[in-house]
Amino acid sequence: MKPFGYVRAATPGEAVEAYAANPGARYLGGGTNLVDLMKLGVETPGTLIDVSRLPLDRITDTPGGGLSVGAAVPNSDLAAHPVVWSRYPALSQALLAGASGQLRNIATTGGNLLQRTRCLYFQDTDKPCNKRQPGSGCPAREGVHRDLAVLGHSDQCVATHPSDMAVALAALDATVILLGPDGERTVPATEFHRLPGERPQQDTVIGPGELITAVELPPPAGASVYRKARDRASYAFALVSVAAVLDVQDGRVRAAALAFGGVAHRPWRARAAEEVLRGAPATRETFERAAAAELDRARPLRDNAFKVPLARRLAVSVLTGLARTAAAWPRPARRGQGGAA
Repeated sequence: MKPFGYVRAATPGEAVEAYAANPGARYLGGGTNLVDLMKLGVETPGTLIDVSRLPLDRITDTPGGGLSVGAAVPNSDLAAHPVVWSRYPALSQALLAGASGQLRNIATTGGNLLQRTRCLYFQDTDKPCNKRQPGSGCPAREGVHRDLAVLGHSDQCVATHPSDMAVALAALDATVILLGPDGERTVPATEFHRLPGERPQQDTVIGPGELITAVELPPPAGASVYRKARDRASYAFALVSVAAVLDVQDGRVRAAALAFGGVAHRPWRARAAEEVLRGAPATRETFERAAAAELDRARPLRDNAFKVPLARRLAVSVLTGLARTAAAWPRPARRGQGGAA
């Protein structure tokens, strides 16, 4: 047992001040990932700052017709919220695919974004891992890597990010609101998580002491869906997942956003695929070309090359099905008419 201090913050500002007074502390929300890592000896914070009771548990409309989600909103509440499942179904579907009901009741929006990889070498303190101990090596590259990255990895790390919710947020162009010692700032969800590069120990762009206070969703840009391929039917991490947003008018793609999960160190926003999609006919041929444009850049390892055709087929299937829904999606003039949050 490693002793640690405990502070319960009453306000976001108080939480940030507590961190400044306890360098190396960790914020504790639901604890569904952090506490597990502490039990494994992967995380050894000197102090836990409890932010679970902060007044950040509301879901509210924004003036521009979007939605603001407090960082302390439980995943179960977010998935079941009527505005979320009616206007942002990809987000609701991602949350429901992510964990059991018991975990969703405890896990928070902010904590979901900050969960760490489930790479076996990261979680085993008897093994070297550049993410856990920089410079020690990445045995996953030649070892057990079936579930790991095929896009954006480096010689330092081939881990994948485990969140389903984060993939949906990337496709929905969400924004993460942070409060830190220097005040508040916003980060696009697509830029919140990092690729490993030479610093795999740094998962996100979050700075020391910064606290996630909210996630903001813009007005929906089209019909959306999330689908996940996994080894078993329930409560398994994604081998590959796809979040897609599509608006189709007169048989052509008017707007498109596509993100992959389970294939990279962060949710992978498929910009090359989106370029192929925009303005093109909403046909299977177009969707196949778009998926190929993105996945031709993949660099699979010895045992995970299957992820590339799996991702391609899943993306084409998702886009083909979504195109029918997207053709009937309300035009932008109606986007601000969602129900009260």
